[in-house]
Amino acid sequence: MSESKSVHPQKDRPWVMRTYAGHSTAEASNALYRTNLAKGQTGLSVAFDLPTQTGYDPDSPLARGEVGKVGVPVPHLGEMRKLFKDIPLAEMNTSMTINATAMWLLAMYQVVAEEQNPDLSPDEVAAQLAGTTQNDIIKEYLSRGTYVFPPEHSLRLIADMIAYTVHQIPKWNPINICSYHLQEAGATPTQELAYALCTAIAVLDQVRDSGQVDEADFEKVVGRISFFVNAGVRFVEETCKMRAFNQLWDEITRERYGVQDPKMRRFRYGVQVNSLGLTEAQPENNVQRIVLEMLGVTLSKNARARAVQLPAWNEALGLPRPWDQQWSLRLQQVLAFESDLLEYDDIFDGSHVIEAKVQELVKGAKAEIDRVQAMGGAIAAVDSGYMKQELVSAHAARRARIEAGDEVIVGVNKFETTEPSPLTADLDGAIMAADPEAEKSALASVEAWKEQRDEAEVADALAKLAEDAKSGVNLMTATLAAARAGATTGEWAGTLREVFGEFRAPTGVTGAVGVAEAGAELTTVREAVRKTGEELAGHSGGRLRLLVGKPGLDGHSNGAEQVAVRARDAGFEVIYQGIRLTPEQIVAAAVAEDVHCVGLSILSGSHMELVPSVLDGLKEAGMGDVPVIVGGIIPESDGRRLVELGVAAVYTPKDYGLTEIMGGIVQVIRKANGLD
Repeated sequence: MSESKSVHPQKDRPWVMRTYAGHSTAEASNALYRTNLAKGQTGLSVAFDLPTQTGYDPDSPLARGEVGKVGVPVPHLGEMRKLFKDIPLAEMNTSMTINATAMWLLAMYQVVAEEQNPDLSPDEVAAQLAGTTQNDIIKEYLSRGTYVFPPEHSLRLIADMIAYTVHQIPKWNPINICSYHLQEAGATPTQELAYALCTAIAVLDQVRDSGQVDEADFEKVVGRISFFVNAGVRFVEETCKMRAFNQLWDEITRERYGVQDPKMRRFRYGVQVNSLGLTEAQPENNVQRIVLEMLGVTLSKNARARAVQLPAWNEALGLPRPWDQQWSLRLQQVLAFESDLLEYDDIFDGSHVIEAKVQELVKGAKAEIDRVQAMGGAIAAVDSGYMKQELVSAHAARRARIEAGDEVIVGVNKFETTEPSPLTADLDGAIMAADPEAEKSALASVEAWKEQRDEAEVADALAKLAEDAKSGVNLMTATLAAARAGATTGEWAGTLREVFGEFRAPTGVTGAVGVAEAGAELTTVREAVRKTGEELAGHSGGRLRLLVGKPGLDGHSNGAEQVAVRARDAGFEVIYQGIRLTPEQIVAAAVAEDVHCVGLSILSGSHMELVPSVLDGLKEAGMGDVPVIVGGIIPESDGRRLVELGVAAVYTPKDYGLTEIMGGIVQVIRKANGLD
């Protein structure tokens, strides 16, 4: 009698599992990466700090307070060596969330890989490198704010990188068309589909028209385009969105670009699930939100993500600890290795419900794509402010639904009663504090680096970079030479700033649609704004003026924009000049506009450095009696300290009621002027 054998279905390979990580210093980040890899993570996802992302060295005045806060500082090749010490880059799959300075970071990554493999030629090393540079500048203009150069020059850098990698680093994804931040900026699924695909069209048109890639290789370009997508908690709709992305990308690449190979037309994407929906109130609920969001991009085999990184449950509170990131990694591992998800074909094929929703999204996205293309494409829609305005309006509508209770957020606007949570019993211990010595360490690193390099070699390399930027030559060659010579991140970007100039994107606030109908609460606040303005009429001419400021390099402007729109709806005269202002510029604007209140929005963790600078500047300008309010991801202990320093009010993500905040601003102004 033969022994019976159990038959197991052939399982799919799991997606690449990452955690988005980087903080304080290259050494600390390297230790975190090696620990995460030992825990079963199968790829790296590097978070760079804001000075690195926006092309400044740690010793730049604009970098003050931002060094090592939201990621790791990499001001030169020496720090890149430390970041990947004992991590064999030729065997690694590395994703780098970097955009304006993507070419520079890729060059340093390649040089470090060459140094790790001295027995191979640079070309042989490059051929082995696998990974992704985000490199999507259009979404930076719309949502995340780490752009540097004007759109046409940014597209040139992207096209140069794509042409270089398709020939020299064939396993590299030179761009991640990134709809993630569009959703965080308020995009509906239709807008997320449309604007991401319009960006892809703009990029592919630029590469095609640059003449750097011949027709035979253009299919390879299309095949190396990847996407980085957001997954929200409405996981059925998110599943349909991903299937719609597949269908639309296949059509665009076949019909617009004539790509014949189905493999080259495949929609390839990675995911970071939605951090926007994570709540400070009852943060333990974020765990099930993260799981539901992960299901939306893994359940459908034919539209499954290639790589997934999950936020941590406590990201609305502050910087996650290594244990929090481990928990998020384990969520992926349980789904991939304990469940039977990977044993089946696509479980949604044949579902008329799914197919109907997919076609609804496809139809809406095609209409919006046609609208943008009729304007002249994505760049024209950025320059005109159209796409930004649409996102701000969509976000305002979502905020209004939440405040009205039409969109339920458990623990925030419904089911708010809660037992004390052991996870947050010690709020300061529930997050990781940024290393206060990180900035000093980075400054010392740059100083030591410059002392040991050949200054003449650096000067020659930067002169060649400027020459090539003016002439139209592919800039990767000069960029690699600058990295090998020892140029810094700030020097590379500064050289190109001198050639290309800088850019300030439209804010989208002026033309955004706010609250359509004022309910009782907003009507009450409007009356308080009007009454207070009249009482101060001798000083102001009858309207309360609110300055909304974004100091430092933090470009996440969604909150500031929503405050500006709601303040306008409430009757304030709003002064909002966009992102990346110095404290001095904010003080100057407050003086010039003779404002009644200054509102600062900071999400990068630099509030303890930047807010006191604004307070001191107002005092020196004779406006020390003007109240300052602050909003952002601010730990409770920091909030108390800011109030001690003179801040009138501190708002964090738990304060979701914008109209209520407007009422608070009126009260702050009245108190400051002795009206109550």
